[in-house]
Amino acid sequence: MKVVSIVGARPQFIKLAPICRAMERAKDAILHLIVHTGQHYDYEMSQVFFDELGLKAPDYHLGVGSGTHGYQTGEMLKRIEEVLVREKPDLVMVYGDTNTTLAGALASSKLHIPVAHVEAGLRSFNRKMPEEINRVLTDHVSDFLFCPTQNAVENLRREGFTGILNGGKLLPLDCNPSDFPHHSPLVVNTGDVMYDALLLYAELAEKRARILEKLDLKPKAYALATIHRAENTDNPERLGAILEGLERIAREGLPVLLPLHPRTQKRLRETGLHPKDVRVLEPVSYLDMLILEKNARVILTDSGGVQKEAFFFQVPCVTLREETEWVETVEAGWNTLVGCDAERIVQVALEAREGEESIWPYGDGRAGERVVLTIIYL
Repeated sequence: MKVVSIVGARPQFIKLAPICRAMERAKDAILHLIVHTGQHYDYEMSQVFFDELGLKAPDYHLGVGSGTHGYQTGEMLKRIEEVLVREKPDLVMVYGDTNTTLAGALASSKLHIPVAHVEAGLRSFNRKMPEEINRVLTDHVSDFLFCPTQNAVENLRREGFTGILNGGKLLPLDCNPSDFPHHSPLVVNTGDVMYDALLLYAELAEKRARILEKLDLKPKAYALATIHRAENTDNPERLGAILEGLERIAREGLPVLLPLHPRTQKRLRETGLHPKDVRVLEPVSYLDMLILEKNARVILTDSGGVQKEAFFFQVPCVTLREETEWVETVEAGWNTLVGCDAERIVQVALEAREGEESIWPYGDGRAGERVVLTIIYL
C-alpha cells in the first residue's frame, strides 16, 4: 500500500512524527511518502522540526510559501494534484486544520483517492475562523476520520456520520478493525497523536534542551505566551488589547515570554504595536517549547496545540479566544477562555490555579499505532 502524508505547518510536523514511527514498523505493508507544501518555510518553523524529531526528509517540497488563503490554497491544490497524479497513492493522509489540510483533502478527493484525516471531528463552532472551515470541509470529504477524543466522535455523530467503529470508544490495539461492523466514511477514536508525540519527545527534551539556562529562567517563575491566530493578529484592536494584558502581567512581577510567530511579527510591524516589558523571542524549536511549557507558571495562548500541551503538563492555561475546540481542557478546569479582554487576561493569569483530576480524554499515547492498524486492515 502506498500512503502519502501531506503536511506544511509546524503543528502538522509534530502530528506526523508518531505516524511515521508507526509506519516504519509496518514498512513491509506500507510505502510512506511525505509531501511538504511549504506553508511554513523558515528553519525555525519547519526544518528544525524534521531535524529534532528525526523525521525523514520530505519526498516532495512544493515551496508554496505564504499568501492569502485563496492564493495559498489554490497553489497547494495545483501542486499537490501534480504529485498525486504522478505517484498514484492508495491513500492520502492530512493532519489538523490548516490550508495544507484542506488543499490535500480536496486534491485527493477530486482524484478519487481515499482521504484519511488525522485529528478529525474538532469543532469550535465559530465559522469566522479559517481553521473551522478547513476542519468541517476536510471531514466531509474524508473516508477515514481519526478522532483524538470521544467528544470529537460525538461531534461527527451529530453531523450525521454513522460509520463509527467500536461505538466511538478507543480502538483496542489487539483487534482486527475489519471484525467490527462498519461502512464508509469510517470514524475511529484513536486517541491524540500530539499526546503520542509528547510522550516520545519529552524525555529527549529534558536531556537536550537548554532553553531555561540560556534565558536564565527559574521553573514556575514566568508566564509563556503565544499569539498567531488570524482572528487576533489581523485585528489591531484585539492584538493591542492582548499585548496590553501581557504587559500588565509583566509589570505585576511575573515575567512574560513571547516567542513571536512570523505572522504576528509582520502584523506588529504593520500596526506599529510594540510589546513593552514583555520578553520577545524568535520562534523556538519543539523540544525547547516543551521545556518552556512544562516549567511555566501559566500559559497564555490562542493555539489549540499549546492548550493541549499545557493540559498534558498540568499547567494552567489562559486561552486568548472566546471558544476552543479542546473543550475537555476547560471542563477539567485547567483552561480558561478570556478572549481579548485585557483586564480578564491579567486577572485570570495572575490568579491561575491547577484544575481538577478528571478522566483522561486523550488516549494512551498509542494513537499512531491505531491509525496504521486501521489503514492496514481496512
